Formats: sequence, C-alpha cells, structure tokens
Amino acid sequence: MTEPSRGRERSARTRPLSIDVAAIARGTVSSRRPNLVTRPTGRAVREAIEARLVHMARSLSVALIDLTRVRILDFSCADEVVAKLLLRYLEPDRPGDTFFLFRTVGDLHGHAVEEVLGRHGLAAVCDFGDGRFRLLGPASPEERAAWSTLEHRERILPGDFESALGDRGETVLERLAARRLAHQAGDGSAASLSALARTMTNDNHGEAR
Repeated sequence: MTEPSRGRERSARTRPLSIDVAAIARGTVSSRRPNLVTRPTGRAVREAIEARLVHMARSLSVALIDLTRVRILDFSCADEVVAKLLLRYLEPDRPGDTFFLFRTVGDLHGHAVEEVLGRHGLAAVCDFGDGRFRLLGPASPEERAAWSTLEHRERILPGDFESALGDRGETVLERLAARRLAHQAGDGSAASLSALARTMTNDNHGEAR
C-alpha cells in the first residue's frame, strides 16, 4: 500500500461510535426504566440506532452497541437490536461499511443474545463487561480458533496467515471477514474488530494533536 493510499484509508475512518442503548430506549419510548421487553420497543430502538449510523455510511467504521445499562432484554428485543441490525449490515446493499461490537452484562443479556444469534446463524463479537471480547453465536471450531488467534495478535499480515493459522488460514479469515467478524484491509492483512476500533481511536487522537 502506498503512502497516499494509507492517508486516504486513515481519512476515511471515523472514531468508533459508542451507542448507549438504554439512553436511546428512554428517548425513543419515553420510559424511565431501561427495559427492552416488547418487539415494538426493540424495533424503535433499532431504527434509532440505524438513524445514528447514517452519517458513518461512507466510511469504514466500528459501532459499539452498549447494553450494559439495560436492565431487561427479552428475546424479541435482542432479535431487533442485535440480530436484525447485524443482518442489515451483512446484506450486499448495506447502508455502509460499519462493523459492530456489543457490550453486554454476562448472563443478564448473554442468553437472549446468544439465542437470537443462533436462530439466524449469526455470530457477534461481544464484551461481557470484563473488557475481553469473545465470539458469541454459531461458528465452526476452525473459525473460533482463527478468531481467537486474531483477537490475541490483533493483526495478521498475508505472509503470516499459514504460520499463524495453518494451511487453511487464509480461507478461514476470508470467512470471518465475510461474516463481518474480522476486517481485511486492501493490502490483504486481517485485523480483529477490537483492534480496528483501537486503531481508529488512536488515528483520530493523532489527528486531533
């Protein structure tokens, strides 16, 4: 990748957008209690999230969907706020090049999120409140192994795929990228979503200085 192309890639990035789902729920359904317990509520929250993502549509971006202040998350709302949001951005005509990270609170949300991911055959990168990201939802053993290695190393260059991941490393990383569980850059390198978010934050801080 040439220096000008690196500059264009950095300028195309935006700082990761953190979305407080509880705050959106309060503003959307006029409720003081951050509970997501009906499908209409979940749909309204998802549509509000999508509206906030519009300005990121033309740039490579990461959105952190923060559920930690939501007290109750039922299956219908998890389906709307997690599964349907992911499905929209897996479509060929998706609104933009946005990747998603989810922050949840252990078993309080994890069961509902994992259930709806399984129903749709989706997987998502989640932080269960301890700062460590995990892969939640259905994935093959080789996908999980490759994802874990990438999460640990943060970034893998094309020449290192086989040594890091075995002779099927490139193929598995392509699958992860297609499922939007990892990012592949124009130079072929792969980055974990958590590392991509940190890189964007660092780039923006550098520009601010």
